[in-house]
Amino acid sequence: MAKHGKRYIEAAKKIEPGKLYSPAEAVRLVKETANAKFNETIEASVRLGIDPRRADQQVRGTVVLPNGTGRTVRVAVFAKGDKAREAEEAGADVVGAEDLAEKVQGGWTDFDVAVATPDVMGIVGRLGRILGPRGLMPNPKTGTVTMDVARAVKEIKAGKVEYRTDKAGNVNVPIGKASFSEDQLLGNFRALMNAIVRAKPATAKGTYLRKVTLSSTMGPGARINPAEAGAASVAE
Repeated sequence: MAKHGKRYIEAAKKIEPGKLYSPAEAVRLVKETANAKFNETIEASVRLGIDPRRADQQVRGTVVLPNGTGRTVRVAVFAKGDKAREAEEAGADVVGAEDLAEKVQGGWTDFDVAVATPDVMGIVGRLGRILGPRGLMPNPKTGTVTMDVARAVKEIKAGKVEYRTDKAGNVNVPIGKASFSEDQLLGNFRALMNAIVRAKPATAKGTYLRKVTLSSTMGPGARINPAEAGAASVAE
């Protein structure tokens, strides 16, 4: 069993075991208990009532968090000609085609997200063994294989994040930093929950949102009433 330090134990005393909080209450508590010496990340964890073994019940997509993620995201774009220029103008950190692929093959992966135009996927495809395990492979389902590279880069820089279920049917997504205001975190939480609720598979039966928790990097988790989490997704 994992042992926790005094700081964690004191923080955990502020959260009532077994209690289901409202989204606003959970945000307040998680901010209050995020007392590490660095700016902790605030993460939402959602357990879904799906069968992750079934292909038709996979939940995956992207959402632009209205208040950003609080971190600087380095974007690499694989494109040629006018599209390469558009990516550079949109703020991509590195742009290229064959030259960029050679750099990656040489071991360079100093970026957080990769975007590619469809016409260069033949080049990018050869990098699957390098990019795949790192979660960096461009994918049409997440909007990172697109001709509109300028929009993709701007959205990613603005706070676009990917959500997807793991093998146990859980979704874990960072929604900001402890330095964010409560309103900023709540706005990002609502945007994420809205996306997850809209992504509910048609074949999923029973309760969809089974468990929702907010936590900071080093702090305890505060459980949210799933019904209120779902309601928060449509709140104005």
